[in-house]
Formats: sequence, structure tokens, C-alpha cells
Amino acid sequence: MSLDPALRSRIESLLQSNRVVLFMKGQPGMPQCGFSAKAVGVLDGLGVEYAHVNVLADQDIREGIKAYGDWPTIPQLYIDGELVGGSDIIEQLANSGELSGLLGLQAPDRTPPKITITPAAVEMLKGALADAPGASLALSINAQFQPNFQLVPTDPNAIAAESNGLRVQFDLSSARRAEGVTIDWVDDIRGRGLAIDNPNAPKPVQELAVREAADQVKAGSVILVDVRPADERAIASVNVPFRHFDGNGRADLEALPKDTALAFLCHHGGRSLQAAEQFRAQGFTRVYNVTGGIDAWSDEVDGSVPKY
Repeated sequence: MSLDPALRSRIESLLQSNRVVLFMKGQPGMPQCGFSAKAVGVLDGLGVEYAHVNVLADQDIREGIKAYGDWPTIPQLYIDGELVGGSDIIEQLANSGELSGLLGLQAPDRTPPKITITPAAVEMLKGALADAPGASLALSINAQFQPNFQLVPTDPNAIAAESNGLRVQFDLSSARRAEGVTIDWVDDIRGRGLAIDNPNAPKPVQELAVREAADQVKAGSVILVDVRPADERAIASVNVPFRHFDGNGRADLEALPKDTALAFLCHHGGRSLQAAEQFRAQGFTRVYNVTGGIDAWSDEVDGSVPKY
């Protein structure tokens, strides 16, 4: 398709204003397709700063960028105004180290992770490999530490680790996230299948009793976050320091160090658990849900707090 001059000018302005630009579906924190998520994972894993354009919010850009670079799919990565490619090429260049060179970064650490695969898991996995000659097992671990096993063509140049005679390939980001993992085969109350214990994954959200939450807030060992909107807080509010999501409140909390202890509070405990899970998914490692919410706070900590 021919590209409207005004649209071409918009795209060129974006590329001139930012050295690294990712045209994607969605936002980096919430990609709207798996390929965009893969591209974001690679760039975030390298720690590079980049601008992004959500093509779902701009139909003209969505179609125009395809014509501009003569590339039919999204996402698309540009560096110094030049098209690099889509998610598969981004991943390939990252794994080879070429993408780091293009970005002016140090060569990536390609040290294979140390992994443990139990004999039971090895037996089951080798059985799957027996039906796929020329294939290898690949383990990917995304930014939320969700694992995914696949059978892929064997790549002698891939980052690979071996345990009990079984070879596993990794992409660059997954290799770092996989350090120290244990892969087991279970057949018990948890179900039947592979179980992965990853010491690098954020701990699950933990419940925190209201009395303990109050004591920890007063001691300064945890930040209390009331996720309720202002109108609910006006009806009933705790008498200890707390933060909220109003204005830039959420963004300020998300910018804190990932080992900051955060305890989330709402009316009964449901909304606060959802918020806590969202922060845990972002990599926060000390995340709590205040059990029972402000109703429990009124019952067990401060009877002057109204119930509603």
C-alpha cells in the first residue's frame, strides 16, 4: 500500500525521537498478543530503555508501519531508525548476542543455568523425546516466572543445561530465570505431571492478620496500602499510616524496590488480594493480603473504625 505523506512523517518523527522503538499490540506491562509479549520479554530482559507504540490504539499506525518497513506483522522493533524485525528475529538476535551489539550493550551472559531434573522426570521427558527425533526439550520462563515446555529443533548453539543425561535448551532471559530450578514428575494430590520449583520466582501472596499488620505498620516494617477508592476510605479508615492508589499512588508504589514489604487492605479482603497478586506478578517478593479487610480491623484492632 502507498503511505500517506502525513503518516510517513508521523512515523519518522517517532523513530527520530527515540533510538529504540517497539511497535506492539498493547502496553509493555500488558501485551495483547503472545508475539508482543515475547518481544517485550526480550527487551526487558536486556534492561534496555525503549519507546513503545500501541498499534491497537492507532489504526493508521497499525497499517502504516507495515507499509513503512515492508513488514507485514506486529510487533516490529526499530533501532536507530532501522527495522530489526519481529518477535522471532528479536529473540534470535538476543540469543546470539547480536542484539546487545546493536544496542551498544555488553555481551550477554550465556552461562547455562544449573538445573536439577529428577530421575522420574527424566524418564517421562525422554519418553516424549523418543517420539520426536532431532528435537530437544526447551524451557521458557516468562517475566511472571510462568514456565513453558516445548519440543523444538535441536540447536547446538543454544544455551543448554544438562541434568541426569537430559539436555534442555533456554532462551537468554529464561536461562537467567532458571538458575537453580528443580524439575520433578509428580503423581499425587497436586495432580499428575511436571512440577517446577523455581527459587527465583516471587513468593505467593501471604495472608497477614490485622493485628500483626497493625503492629508491623507501626514498627515501620511494612507499607500498608488501602486499595479502596476515596469515597470508601472516607466512610472508614485505619488510624495508622497507609498509602493508596489515588493519583500517582499506584505508580509510586510500583517504582519501589522489589523487596519492599507491602500489605494490601480493602473492605473484606477480595480486592486487596487481587491487587497483591498484580504486584507479585511484577516481581515484588514480600507481598501480603490483610485478612478480613477493614471489617476485621474494626473487630480486632480498633473498634472506633465504622463498619459499612
